[in-house]
Amino acid sequence: MKLLSPKPLLRAEGLAVLVAACFLYHALHGSWLIFAALFLTPDLFMLGYLFGARVGACSYNLVHTYTAPLALGFVAYFAPTTSLFAFCVLWTAHIGFDRFLGYGLKYETGFKDTHLQRV
Repeated sequence: MKLLSPKPLLRAEGLAVLVAACFLYHALHGSWLIFAALFLTPDLFMLGYLFGARVGACSYNLVHTYTAPLALGFVAYFAPTTSLFAFCVLWTAHIGFDRFLGYGLKYETGFKDTHLQRV
């Protein structure tokens, strides 16, 4: 595998997002206990697979794209509390961690069939 091929670049990108999100979370003075407690929360959406591969892929992908935390961050920018923004950053860190580990968005054909496997 070449260093500049898409797969290692996507993993490096995930690591960069994870590290940047952790630095931002620290700058927001977020609680690391809450961070640890909620870090894997988006993975609860894998429970959608109990209702079939299509529902599972849709529910998993819904919370594993950067679009949702970005939208939440936009709302949090106008909210009077920083805790909502801290949760947005935590959520982004989770997605970066998943990408770093090689977990990608799911296709309806199966849990292990992800966009990163097709790169």
